[in-house]
Amino acid sequence: MTYFTDSPDFFFSFGPQVVVGADRLFSEYNSLIDGKRVALVANHTGRLSNGTHLADALFQYPNVELKALFGMNFNIRSNDYSLPVDEDRTIDPQTGVRKFNLYGTQHKPTNDMLEDVDIIIVDIQEVGARFYEHVNILGFVMEAAAENNIEVVVLDRPNPITGLKMEGFITDDDYLFGFGAYAKIPVIHGMTMGEIAKLYNGEGMLRNGIRARLHVVEMKGWERHMWFDQTGLNWIKPSPNLPTPETMLVYTGTCLFEGVNISCGRGTPEPFKYIGAPWIDNGKVLNILNELGLKGVEFDRISFTPVKMPFHGQEPFLSGELCQGIYVRVTDRNAFEPYKTGIALLWAINKCHPEMIQWNIKTLDRLVGTRRLISMIQKETQPSEIFFSWENELSEFKKLSKEYFLY
Repeated sequence: MTYFTDSPDFFFSFGPQVVVGADRLFSEYNSLIDGKRVALVANHTGRLSNGTHLADALFQYPNVELKALFGMNFNIRSNDYSLPVDEDRTIDPQTGVRKFNLYGTQHKPTNDMLEDVDIIIVDIQEVGARFYEHVNILGFVMEAAAENNIEVVVLDRPNPITGLKMEGFITDDDYLFGFGAYAKIPVIHGMTMGEIAKLYNGEGMLRNGIRARLHVVEMKGWERHMWFDQTGLNWIKPSPNLPTPETMLVYTGTCLFEGVNISCGRGTPEPFKYIGAPWIDNGKVLNILNELGLKGVEFDRISFTPVKMPFHGQEPFLSGELCQGIYVRVTDRNAFEPYKTGIALLWAINKCHPEMIQWNIKTLDRLVGTRRLISMIQKETQPSEIFFSWENELSEFKKLSKEYFLY
């Protein structure tokens, strides 16, 4: 059962109650922070169950000195893209604490940023995809902490698309330590932030094989099969274009369209479920997709016109243009394979319009972590062969990752 509030950023779901790491920090794990000078890595999702932002809770907690905040480039407390972009270093008005941006050109905290810091706390709601930056920021933060002999505490939160889904290519060596792929993990990784932190440390995946002094504050009550709406936790949109958990699930596959000259539905009622462009023959594309037998999904023809929403910082791609497209409708989220679906959709459009697609290699490198995908699509390699091409490496990762599962 889901209860929607008047706020566009939150909805409340009722089910098995999960307690996240942040809600255990000030009671069961307060010894980690007592008497410490603390830096916090968080965004607007870093809240306690009572709605208090962790920055405020740490600032008000006795015997803790909050020294630095590391957050999103627009605001550590908001996901509204229309807000003015902060400079690399600002002061958080609520606490008076200096804030740094790790989402611009500087992803790794510098020694100066970590001056007089004993411990770095990481508390961000991940989305389950390697390219969504958070698991990569985690790597950069752990790397900087290890170099400065600073402890890292990861406050764990659920993987919102369950801990069962793993898909896609493992990062190629040439793409390691990047903003879209810090380490050798698959595109859809099936782990929590805490588990990935332990993986980075245990397998020497941090740059130069260094290891951080790591503590993970685990959740209570979370199981790997759980979807976010089964946790009893309040949903906070990771970004303005991911209004619901289902949108986020589809996004982990259709985000590929941010790397080509096709709208991924930003500026529509269903971002990342609407895919299209003015030149697409969506009837022809639909026929090809329906022949592939993809699991847990159906496709419909649709026409849409992207428009700028109040929360957008800039006009969405193809704003004001009538697009002919495909609507991605999930029919069985447990069976649905989002990354395979995104690839199949891109493959089908390329098959129909190879002369029209323009490839943004830099963006696709971040989203894929290998050049193999583009090469295979351009050669019209069948989707089943593309999916099979990552099976061996993904199978090895599945075996390895289980050693670091906490739930």
